Amino acid sequence: MSPRVRSTNLAKPKPDPGTRRVTGIDKQPVSGIEVVAPGPDHGDGSGAVGDHIGDARHHGGADKAVYAVAREELDWWESELGRVMRDGMFGENLTTADCDVDGLELGQRLRVGSSLLEVSVPRQPCATFARHLGEERWVRRFTERGACGAYLRVVEPGRIEAGDPLEIGPPPGHGVTMRTAFAAAMGDGAAAREVVAARCLPQRFHEPMERRLAARRA
Repeated sequence: MSPRVRSTNLAKPKPDPGTRRVTGIDKQPVSGIEVVAPGPDHGDGSGAVGDHIGDARHHGGADKAVYAVAREELDWWESELGRVMRDGMFGENLTTADCDVDGLELGQRLRVGSSLLEVSVPRQPCATFARHLGEERWVRRFTERGACGAYLRVVEPGRIEAGDPLEIGPPPGHGVTMRTAFAAAMGDGAAAREVVAARCLPQRFHEPMERRLAARRA
């Protein structure tokens, strides 16, 4: 099978237990989504029109505009946890099929629907994600699995519908996949050195990682 979009998903806002916020992690399948490039900062909103973001301090903005997860990854967790993991369960806007999302290189581009997207930065699991799933030690287990999906930039706005093919462009060639970037973000020193050397992260993500490495050396 060729890579494709299995499901497009938007948030159904619901209370985030233990906080005063409403979270947008509970995304539900819809027939299609319009994607646009939000402003640069987290508070500038989602790249999926009509999507809800509860924690604007850490989510949204150009580098976290659209979130994609492979259906195969949800299937793995279904088997591991013994429960149904529906499309959108991980808070993703795009559930893909026959695409190794975590094996894509940072900066690699995807033509999907009438839009052009670009692999950006890794997701970092948070307490809201853990509360949403209700699984013990979820952040640790998700990190150990090493497959976080991918945040995507919107290079060209457009519409994406379930069933649209995913045309995967050539990798940039630096060799840093989303798996490596995720490991680096979660504290793997060797992975962080690889990411920093490649300079493939946006500057505001690159600099803190570079500082952490410098502090370790010191």
